[in-house]
Amino acid sequence: MSAELRAADLALMHEPNYAQLVTLNADGDPQVSIVWIDAKGGHVLVNTAEGRRKDRNMRRDPRVAVLVARNGDAYRWVAVEGRVVDRLTGPHAESHIDALSRKYDGRPWTPVEGQVRVLYRIHPDRIVRYGG
Repeated sequence: MSAELRAADLALMHEPNYAQLVTLNADGDPQVSIVWIDAKGGHVLVNTAEGRRKDRNMRRDPRVAVLVARNGDAYRWVAVEGRVVDRLTGPHAESHIDALSRKYDGRPWTPVEGQVRVLYRIHPDRIVRYGG
């Protein structure tokens, strides 16, 4: 199955709105994290550090869900169910976290010694929208 992100979905993801990322633990239980979000080329983009629980979960099981709500408006949101289709480290992941830091914090990303950044591309399989 496949679904397409609409312009209104992209607007929510390109604005500094926080998202909830749901991954699956090894025992099948859901795990949720607040994340910075982005989208490009029809994919939802999430950036994390190697070794974090969401990174371990997505490496093991690519099924995820992401919900992005407009800041301060619980009646305007998009939920994406999908699967990880790409995992990138190195310059792509580092430039992406820098762009996210500038979007959310208004300043460049400060690298953490020994931390490996990971950029995940998520293909939307199902999209549910409210208020848009």
